[in-house]
Amino acid sequence: MIKKETIDTILQTARIEEVISDFVSLKRRGANLLGLCPFHNEKTPSFTVSPSKGIYKCFGCGAAGNSVNFVMDHEHLTYPEALKYLAKKYQIEIEETYDKPGIEEQHAQNEKESLFVVSSYAAKWFSDQLWNTDEGRSIALGYFRERGFTDDSIKKFELGFNPDGWDVFVQAAFKDGYKEEYLIKSGLCIKNDKGKLFDRFAGRVIFPVHNLSGRVIAFGGRTLKTDKKVAKYINSPETDIYHKSNVLYGMYFAKKAISREDNCYLVEGYTDVISLHQAGIENVVASSGTSLTTEQIKQIKRYTQHITILYDGDAAGIKASFRGIDMILEQGLSVKVLLFPNGDDPDSFARRHSAEEIKAFVKANAKDFIRFKTSLLFEETKEDPIKKAELVKDIVQSISLIADGITRSVYIRECAVLLNMDEQALLNELNRIRRNALKKNTNDVQTIENQTADLIVPLEQPREEILSDIYVEREVIRVLINYSHSPKKLEVEGEDGEKQIIETTVGAYLLHCLEEDGIIFQDKVCNQILEIYKEHLEKDQLPNESVFIHHTDENIRKFVIDLLANPYQLSDWSRHRISVNTEQNDLDRLVNGVLYSMKIRRIMQLIAENQQKLKEVKDDAMLEELLKEQKQLQIIKSQLSLMNGGRIVLK
Repeated sequence: MIKKETIDTILQTARIEEVISDFVSLKRRGANLLGLCPFHNEKTPSFTVSPSKGIYKCFGCGAAGNSVNFVMDHEHLTYPEALKYLAKKYQIEIEETYDKPGIEEQHAQNEKESLFVVSSYAAKWFSDQLWNTDEGRSIALGYFRERGFTDDSIKKFELGFNPDGWDVFVQAAFKDGYKEEYLIKSGLCIKNDKGKLFDRFAGRVIFPVHNLSGRVIAFGGRTLKTDKKVAKYINSPETDIYHKSNVLYGMYFAKKAISREDNCYLVEGYTDVISLHQAGIENVVASSGTSLTTEQIKQIKRYTQHITILYDGDAAGIKASFRGIDMILEQGLSVKVLLFPNGDDPDSFARRHSAEEIKAFVKANAKDFIRFKTSLLFEETKEDPIKKAELVKDIVQSISLIADGITRSVYIRECAVLLNMDEQALLNELNRIRRNALKKNTNDVQTIENQTADLIVPLEQPREEILSDIYVEREVIRVLINYSHSPKKLEVEGEDGEKQIIETTVGAYLLHCLEEDGIIFQDKVCNQILEIYKEHLEKDQLPNESVFIHHTDENIRKFVIDLLANPYQLSDWSRHRISVNTEQNDLDRLVNGVLYSMKIRRIMQLIAENQQKLKEVKDDAMLEELLKEQKQLQIIKSQLSLMNGGRIVLK
């Protein structure tokens, strides 16, 4: 277990904007930061981060929390794992106690963490073999240096070496206490039919694969043999911590540069990424030889809306990648394509040029994908009408995926010129494709509506009354959360009959009034929060918002964060000498308003209870008493309504 003092240190040290910006590109919007939500697919940013409050909230999907919650949800970690992640980021030492002995049990509390642990061990062991063994230095290190990699680059990407042999790594891992189960599950080792365990990456130089938080999750291994029967590259299999369709090689090292440059260079292999980094181009990632996936595109989209694909000039390879590029367009990103001169690829070109030369070359030669595709394929089909017709449909299909209507129109016009075709014919085809897609989407929506219609359950009381109850209680809690520590002046009558002004806080005043009127909240979470305030007030203190933001009860935490988060911000009109009235400026009215609403609600509950008694009473004396009480309640209700500006919350 992690000590409470250490947890408090982690929570106080972790800056939410620093934690989230490791995964999401955030832009300043007033006092808050805004970005694309990493938890659902969106084109318009609705993911808001409040540095002052230490919270995030997506107004699209509802995801909300603090820095620990974000790490837990984004990286799929447990609470202790998320704390360890933040402790590592901020170099906070953690002392733990363990119930069970053993390597895995000491470093992990579940199987997934065990895979992280054994992968981290393997990466360090491979690196040690590279730098500190004769075979590693002479063969593997020699290979890397021959490729032009500097020692700094080798260390940065944690490159390594698995010596040749049947089970060199296996034996080392066993000796250091690691279990066979996790060596196999991590993909580092393979068990044959005879039950013999052997190294997956024997005789290969190693390229560790990192997740977005920098933890090693997989490996790529390149053979140093010239035997054509031996696969040049092999990669880790799918595991509980490595899903190749979700991972881009180098993203951990590139994400900040991608956000800064507002562009992502996409290449094919490990060496392309490393060479470009070494040349000073850091906003680059690789698909590692696999077909581009929607998940990978969404990952890039968190940091930029622009992708430039760097090719080695192989036309066949470019055509094979067209489907992946269409997927990029479908996700709303812009795509450019760059072809290197014949005989060059990103790796070789980067080794011979500086960062400035590479950037200048990209700027001068990168072409918009739609124009590139049109010009490339048109040359092959201009003499064949049938193939040209197929080309036109293919290109218009790509254009149809672009979300922005103006951009689509511009591309249609340019393609009409390039293809020497009537613009209206292309527009007709575009509209046909989009109509079919819209029809399909509409059908899907209708199906969802039909499926959810049966889930509507009748309520025991009118919906308006329930919503009003929730609103009133929620509003009281919102005022407490935001303004409980604000000063409140009260006019009271002293013992000598003279009026005096005393100072208290909004929180103490609200709690006193609610207690005096015997008001109890109906909503469970609101009542729990109210009780927390009462417990603190008994100790002559009021809780601050961090008590709730970091509360162990998820319902309380989410409820309060939802109250604190606001998608709108008031502009600073003071610079234009325009006075704007805010809640803070009119706090007395706000506090009195929520109190009157609660009182009215309580009076109306009493009126309803009295009406029920009137229906059931048979004794004349009791009837007269109830009628008097009912009249008095109606008078109080009217008075409170007038005090609240003539507004009654409940009907």
